[in-house]
Amino acid sequence: MRNLLKIASSFGLAASLVFAYFVSAGAAWAENIAITGGRLVTVSDAGTIENGVVLIEDGVITAVGAGLGVPAGYRVIDAAGKWVTPGLMQAISHIGVEEVSLESSTTDHSLNTGSPFAGETALAPFFAAFDISYGINPNTPLIEISRIEGLTRAAVLPGQGLNIFAGQGAVIHLGGGMDIVTRSKAAMLVYLGESGADVTGGPRGAAMVYLRAALGEAVRYGRRGSRSLAGRERDSILSKLDAEALAPVVKGEAPLIVSVSRASDILHVIALKSDFPDLDLVILRAEEGWMVAEALAAAAVPVIIDPTRNLPESFSEIGATLANAARLARAGVSVTLVGGAGSYTHNARLLPQAAGIAVAHGMDWDAALAAITINPARIFGIDGQYGSLEVGKDADIVVWDGDPLELMSSPTAVLVRGAEVPLTSRQTRLRDRYLDLNDDEDRHAYKK
Repeated sequence: MRNLLKIASSFGLAASLVFAYFVSAGAAWAENIAITGGRLVTVSDAGTIENGVVLIEDGVITAVGAGLGVPAGYRVIDAAGKWVTPGLMQAISHIGVEEVSLESSTTDHSLNTGSPFAGETALAPFFAAFDISYGINPNTPLIEISRIEGLTRAAVLPGQGLNIFAGQGAVIHLGGGMDIVTRSKAAMLVYLGESGADVTGGPRGAAMVYLRAALGEAVRYGRRGSRSLAGRERDSILSKLDAEALAPVVKGEAPLIVSVSRASDILHVIALKSDFPDLDLVILRAEEGWMVAEALAAAAVPVIIDPTRNLPESFSEIGATLANAARLARAGVSVTLVGGAGSYTHNARLLPQAAGIAVAHGMDWDAALAAITINPARIFGIDGQYGSLEVGKDADIVVWDGDPLELMSSPTAVLVRGAEVPLTSRQTRLRDRYLDLNDDEDRHAYKK
């Protein structure tokens, strides 16, 4: 009997995985679902709706409100006494491009091919043109590990190589299937401050001069195409591929995410808007962002920060504080939070805990939830499809057994684009396998 139950359970799990695959792959059919009786935190103008109902058809939200009837044929997820929120989004990660950080064959996030400033020859004649989406592995176990904690989307961004330009990031969904990239070339990542100085000869000024020169070349390339770099002028610092990659960035068609920590560095980045007014700037890290919060708000430059960073790792982070997120938000800065406490990939699952820490240190609860849902969606240009419980958006939805920002709360149901995904991971399967040490039957790998 036990074996029969295990076989049935296996078939049930396989069926759910197959269903999730077809929905995520864009199949023409999808299950119609009604989530009923929950506290809907919509992250929209509708606010919080008690005893609410969400209707989902073909993977898209078709109705949100209180007292809605459930049409015939809908499968009901009972959320009575529970919280219902949009799926969470990790705004910086290496999910799918890093498995074991010290094993190079499992890492595909950084271009380390030589530094022109050190007289080295690059094997690949580009840096900004690096496109991380080609290396993303949809079978990474980190997808399951992240989504059982409520994450349904993530931005996969390049790590720093031997140039201030790290390359182009992508946005992925954490559902099933092989086609998880929903937006490639979603952002350009630049490292300034100490990191940028290290690859441009030492001083911060060299990195900023290099960035300004590169953006200027990209502007000229965008206006005149390859004629702007005819014959590869001797003082040109961009390859044709890099110029092509940066051309849409200087037009504001993709965000330029700049990683800096020190307050003075942040101000220099904001000043780029005076010469390149179309730039869609975003500041990453910003440990001292609270010191220049008014300037960030006035320039409408959003930030992506880890709210748990309060111990300086360098002189650029002397002003780090757990109150950073609260102070920035109160000043009117659009704040996006990331979780991970140093590992934005393997510990991305800690995103709701990070938001809770921000609330504990003064950030408004609603602002914190927006900082892990709609705010990252706006940065990466997917807020029309994701980030709130609104009609017409993808049904990325999480049902929680309590306040989602409380450490002891957990999801009881997770939907990615309308498909309910299993709340299992490699860790939970190992736990279940070895939970009963008196049961030898399941603990032998060599037994059929």
